[in-house]
Parts: sequence; C-alpha cells; structure tokens
Amino acid sequence: MEIDKAIRESDDRRLKTKYNNAIYVIRRALALYSIEEVAFSFNGGKDSTVLLHLLRAGYFLHKMEQKCSNGGLTSFPIRTIYFESSAAFPEIDSFTYDTASSYGLQLDIISSDFKSGLEKLLKANPIRAIFLGVRIGDPTAVGQEQFSPSSPGWPPFMRVNPILDWSYRDVWAFILTCKVQYCSLYDQGYTSIGSIHDTVPNALLSISDSSYCKEKFKPAYLLSDGRLERAGRVKKFSSSINAVGNDSGSVDSHKSSLLVASVIAVGEEILFGTVEDQLGPSLRRKIHSIGWSVSQTVVVQNDKDSVAEEVERRKSTNDMVFIYGGVGPLHSDVTLAGVAKAFGVRLAPDEEFEEYLRHLIGDHCTGDQNEMALLPEGITELLHHEKLAVPLIKCQNVIIFTATNATELDKEWDCLIELTRSCGFLPTMVPYVSKHLQTNLSDVETAQPLSKLSLEFPDLNIGCYRKSRKGPLIISFEGKDQTRIESAVESLCKLFHPGTFSGIY
Repeated sequence: MEIDKAIRESDDRRLKTKYNNAIYVIRRALALYSIEEVAFSFNGGKDSTVLLHLLRAGYFLHKMEQKCSNGGLTSFPIRTIYFESSAAFPEIDSFTYDTASSYGLQLDIISSDFKSGLEKLLKANPIRAIFLGVRIGDPTAVGQEQFSPSSPGWPPFMRVNPILDWSYRDVWAFILTCKVQYCSLYDQGYTSIGSIHDTVPNALLSISDSSYCKEKFKPAYLLSDGRLERAGRVKKFSSSINAVGNDSGSVDSHKSSLLVASVIAVGEEILFGTVEDQLGPSLRRKIHSIGWSVSQTVVVQNDKDSVAEEVERRKSTNDMVFIYGGVGPLHSDVTLAGVAKAFGVRLAPDEEFEEYLRHLIGDHCTGDQNEMALLPEGITELLHHEKLAVPLIKCQNVIIFTATNATELDKEWDCLIELTRSCGFLPTMVPYVSKHLQTNLSDVETAQPLSKLSLEFPDLNIGCYRKSRKGPLIISFEGKDQTRIESAVESLCKLFHPGTFSGIY
C-alpha cells in the first residue's frame, strides 16, 4: 500500500510516530465497529485529506490482519459524508468530487447544516462512529479525546479523531512525504479554509515583489509558525477588553487603585529545608516595585492536586497569581498539570511551544508525546520576547515562571515588564513609598501608640521588626501617599520625647 510504504521509508521519526498512533486508532475503531457502522466526514481541506489517506492505509492493514487482502486496495468501502454548501470555494468542491472519483469513495452529499444532516443520515443508516479530521487547536476540539461520544443535544455517535494530536507541521509532512493530491487553494497562500465569506490568503505568506501585478503568496506548507495557521480567517473584533485592562486608558484609570497578587512556589525541597528559596523574596520585591500588593506567599509540595487547590483558591481572589518551580520533564514537575486542573481543562500539545523546545534541546523533545510541550488547553498564551529562549506561560491571570535561580528570574521579569507595556495585562501602579524610624524603646512601650496609629492611618502599612533580639526596634511606614507617611511619622514622634527616634531613612 503506497501510503504505508512512503511512511516506512521516511526518515522523519516524528511523522512515523504520529502515523503509527493514528493507524492504531483507526484499526481499533474498525475492530469495534463493522464497516457499515462507520463513516468519514470529508470536507476537502488538508486535515480531512490526511485522514482520508490514513483511513485507506488503516483499512488496508486491517484487512491484511484478517488475511482478506490480496496486497492491493482497489476500493474504499467506508461511507464518506460531504456537506455541500453554497459558501464553499469552487476549488474545494472540485477537489472533493475529483478525490471521490479517484479513490472510489461512497460519497453521501448533504446540503443541510451539519447537525440536521447527521440526524437524517443516522436515522437512515446504522452508523455508530464517524471519523473526523479534528486537531487540537481547532475551535471544536476542546475537551475531545481520540474517542469521544457526541455532545448532548446531538444525535448519538462516537467521534473518532485519529489526528487529534497532529500539528500543522505534521499534516504537511504527511502530505508531502506521501505525495498525495491536495486542494489547489493551499498553493495560493490559504492555510486554513472555511467559507468564501471568512477566508483569505494568509498574509504571512505574501510575496513582496513589485513586479507582480497581483499579490502573490507562497504555498501553505511554507508557513513556519503553525500556530498562525488560522491567520487567514477573517475575524469579527469585539469591543470588550480584559478585566485588568488592555485599552489605552485603563492603566491610568487604575493608577491609584490597589492590585493584589499572590505567589506560589512549588517544591518539596523548599518545604524540607533542603534548599533555600531565593526566588520568592526576589519576586515579591519585583511585584512590589510596580505598585502591586502581595497578599500571600505559599509553598506547596510537588503534587498536582496541591498545586490545583492553591491556584484555584488564589486566582479568584487575586488580580494575578505568580507561580514558579515544578516545570519540566521530571515526575515531580506537576505545575502545568495543576494549573490545568484548577481551570478545569486538560493538558494538550502546543505546536508552537514544542518548536521552541526543539530548538532549545533538539530531538530529545520529540517522540510519541512530548510532555514538556503539553500546556493547559484553551487558556494558554505564550509571551514571546527575543531575549527568552522559551516564552513565558500565561494562563488567564496566572503567570508561570520557569526560572531556577535569581539571575534567570531577573531576566524573565524584565522581559515580562517590557511585554506588558504593549499588552497592558500587568499595569504599573503608583509606586509604594516608605520611611523607617529606629528607636531603643521596648516593644511594650511602643505597642499601644502604634496600635492607635494604625487605626488613624488605615491606608498605610505600619510594621515593626528587630534585626537581632538586643538590637534597636525599626518601625516602617509604607504606602502610596508620601504626605500621609510624613503625617504618620510626625504623629508618632509627638507622643515621645525628642530624640527618641533616630536613624530616619
């Protein structure tokens, strides 16, 4: 069989792994359901084209296993569904009908919408499972597995998704390796094809050449960043803004308000006292430096449920949650899994993040499943900066640092601050100002006056500490209004003899 032969002869180890996994899903489905009980949804796009040829190979291998094949595949008996639409590109229609003719597809053409068409089809035929070319990253892929029952309200059938974990790169690697035909629109710069009303060539493939009378585009397989596959889809922009503020005036309007963050460290080595946590104090100072308040710092063990519980508690009561530790390929690196659980989503492969990892650590990150490239599905935003080898990870109001020491944290924080100047998700607030007094008074002598002072100046943080048991008492005043701090200092000094406080700084 030419598809299986082409993959076996390929040097692309990743493609072989993806192929083998997809074929396993197909053969498993063909073992569970009879040929009359399965169908294939074909739409002429690149993903369903890949699935078509995987199904051909999978069916061939399935029949070989049953020793019913004479070595060739002359027919494709799986019922094929095509939803015909007046909004489809003519090239899609032509490719679909030509493909059906070339491979002897049993084409059921449905002119109604997807749901109504399925209801009629399933009433008239004993179909129990439908092969779909859904990939993670597609709008309909959220929450799906390789075998997923249809959603409530839909006719009952099993959705079979053999290429769910395939990336844009994987799709084109398969098409080019197997040398199969694909819709001509992909050679004209289209990277993701919807209807004629919402699809244009991907501008990232535009060829800059004034000699062309008409704008030209490179073929879809030359798109270097698969995450931008849908950049050719026309989007309807919303006037809504993020809760923290992305509009130009949001930062100014919040300048005088108080934004609160919490810090979560993941690491049993910190809890055991094996290592000293150097990142926590540094991160708190950095958060403080942009005018934010830190409500709490907590250290949790390397356990997914512990991380999830803490993130879930903090994300709803804080404007931002910063988390570090527990990120990587080790069994103890559970931070991303914990964050995903806190938001009620699963971990899913992220093609873009995997590309970064591949450049960073080479082919060691490829294979059946690169767990380092699994990110919380549907809520993850990668924050790129040219100084960072790997982007920062942001999941709604949770930012995950990968730093392992103070120097790396400094670099990641500086990049984050630069990025937020354009994105606005971490606005810089009115900075804190402070003043410190030093005295030889005892704690008993200062307790009542400071308690009253705290009630008189509730907008200030008034604290006390000693660097040693016999050392002087240091009283700190911290807030966002210098005048209020001066007033509080003056009020305290009036309660004692002149010279009681020294070392004002």
